[in-house]
Amino acid sequence: MNTILNFMKRNYKIILVVVFISVTLFAFKMNAPKANDPEKDKLLLELLTFVIEKGHYSPATIDDTFSKGIYKDYIEALDPSKRFFLQADIDEFSKFELQLDDQLLNKDLSFFNLTYDRLMKRMKESTTIYKDVLSKPFDYSIDESFNIDYEKAPYPKNNTELNDKWRKQIKLSTLSSLIDKQKLEEDKKKNDSKYSVKSFDVLEKETRESSAKSLDEYFGFIKDLDRNDWFSVYINSITARFDPHTNYFAAEEKERFDVSISGKLEGIGARLQKKNDLTEISELISGGPAWRGKQLEAGDLIMKVAQGNGEAVDVVGMRLDDVVKKIKGPKGSEVRLTVKKVDGTIKIISIVRDIVEIEETYAKSSIVNKNGLKYGVIYLPKFYIDFENTDGRDAGKDIAIEVDRLKKAGVNGIVLDVRDDGGGSLSTVVDIAGLFIEQGPIVQIKSAGRKKEVLYDRDKKIEWDGPLVIMVNSFSASASEILAAAIQDYKRGIIIGSKQTYGKGTVQNVIDLNQFVRSSSVGDLGAIKTTTQKFYRINGGSTQLEGVRSDVVMPDRYAYLKMGERDVDNAMPWDKIDQAEYSVWDKNANFNKAIANSKSRISANSQFQLIEENAKWIDSRSEENVYSLNIDKFKIAQSEIEEKAKKYKPIVDYKNALTFTSLPYETDAMNKDVTLKEKRERWHEALSKDIYVEEALNVLDDLQTKSVSKNSLPVKLKKDKLAKS
Repeated sequence: MNTILNFMKRNYKIILVVVFISVTLFAFKMNAPKANDPEKDKLLLELLTFVIEKGHYSPATIDDTFSKGIYKDYIEALDPSKRFFLQADIDEFSKFELQLDDQLLNKDLSFFNLTYDRLMKRMKESTTIYKDVLSKPFDYSIDESFNIDYEKAPYPKNNTELNDKWRKQIKLSTLSSLIDKQKLEEDKKKNDSKYSVKSFDVLEKETRESSAKSLDEYFGFIKDLDRNDWFSVYINSITARFDPHTNYFAAEEKERFDVSISGKLEGIGARLQKKNDLTEISELISGGPAWRGKQLEAGDLIMKVAQGNGEAVDVVGMRLDDVVKKIKGPKGSEVRLTVKKVDGTIKIISIVRDIVEIEETYAKSSIVNKNGLKYGVIYLPKFYIDFENTDGRDAGKDIAIEVDRLKKAGVNGIVLDVRDDGGGSLSTVVDIAGLFIEQGPIVQIKSAGRKKEVLYDRDKKIEWDGPLVIMVNSFSASASEILAAAIQDYKRGIIIGSKQTYGKGTVQNVIDLNQFVRSSSVGDLGAIKTTTQKFYRINGGSTQLEGVRSDVVMPDRYAYLKMGERDVDNAMPWDKIDQAEYSVWDKNANFNKAIANSKSRISANSQFQLIEENAKWIDSRSEENVYSLNIDKFKIAQSEIEEKAKKYKPIVDYKNALTFTSLPYETDAMNKDVTLKEKRERWHEALSKDIYVEEALNVLDDLQTKSVSKNSLPVKLKKDKLAKS
């Protein structure tokens, strides 16, 4: 115990500032022997609660309220679509709703054992149900419907209701597949008049066979899971009560986590999260195959996965880790995803797997000429750093280099784009913000039980004192928010983008649990990721929940969807501390005028008006959860959705009249590297279709008061302030 206390008194090594919503990015699997090991389970509970209570920024009180939270999260995790448990099961479980805090402190496993045994029983019964449902044809002429809002749905009262729920859920899946197959048959007939179209009965049978195969695979995966896998679910229902970003990594997942931090991934380059029984695209990794393909988007729901020309497997209801396994594969192989877009349309997207290298997430810049002036655009996908190598590349050093290169090219303004940037190293934020101010505080941090610490830029040299615009969106998080907040508080540049950024103002540390046990026969205990600090703006406000509100708000297709930290259950609250001493930048004479001009342009722009209308439509579609199981009505509904979606096609077809190019040094490299050439040309093409970048450049026009083209100054490379803290 003394060893643990001594460890807690030391500063943790900051491995990660933020991987926002990281609890959704990983599945949890114990790397322990298959045999049940209650002693290991009890040891884990003891270590987890102790480490979190001593190390968490604001540990929750373990009481009845805490118990109710565990109960709710755990039951939802076991049966999110309410297709296993009966109401009688829930009634029995609910007796423990206020006892889980006591069971945790006493290392009592009785509730877990009860729910685990009951779940195994219900899942075994479900295999009989779905096989019976799929043994005979569906009657799609019946006028009935199915509601997919599982959160509000009641649990089945008896086996009759449970069987009917399974029947309707499977019927909805096969109906969707049937219509897809019919369309494919029609297309084949159009392309080949001699083609013999398959009959309705044949296609209907094929969809049932396909669904049966998918469910067989799903329950096959379930059968492979052991008690340790489900205990991991229980543990994470406990850790989530402290905050959404505190969670447990079993040994196998800790290793996977470490690999992800290295920045080298294999697959399609997309991060996934569970959404009820569905798998949602939460983020596309810059440079990855999915990102390059420009078809898959954040918010898309993966319905089916096929290996190349193979038969698509329904992944609805499938374990996240199992979906990931189906999507992952060797470089050069093809995977086909059937996805439901945020507007309700269904699309099959083919992606060739590749190695997603860290190089693709490094900072990069481009040049564009507009109205006789030259501007630079810098894109920063993440605040990267190599904690093990202080001489390695990091975002702070690279942005300084890019700024210097743009100055040498004679730019009159700079746009720094941190859209979709989920964060990274705090020290690099200080370095980057310091490039644009003379000197002063950048961010304030506070640890539990300690006085605040203010991180300063102490170098009086300014790398860029000309017009500056920071681009953000609702997925700009943590480090991105700190940068935007500092620039905004100093009034050094104009923040343009979504109404507000993500709203994550906390830092997590990963702690290896094995170090607390001198010798153990239970195997690798894994690690815990826990929140230990909060960030604050220099004006004293927190970025937690509120994020950073843009000076100029641009309509966003996803503006009305609940995707921010404020929409995550049990997120830490917003608060404020005393502001730091700083002086507002006084060299932007046209600052307020530029903001007013931009707002006027946006309100009068028909393209932005269409985006706003589309955002509201997407929001309204997210509330439509009832689907007809009558084939004629289903077809009509889908046709209406597809017809409505055509109205918004100009959004994706938009092109600005600007040409983006690489800097001379990169042009030379592109001539020697076909892959780099392809990547940069794709980026430049994307910029030429980006109305948001276009408006950012308009703001730079309005900020012009004089020529800001200067002689180059030496690159400012600051010391890494927090890389080893």
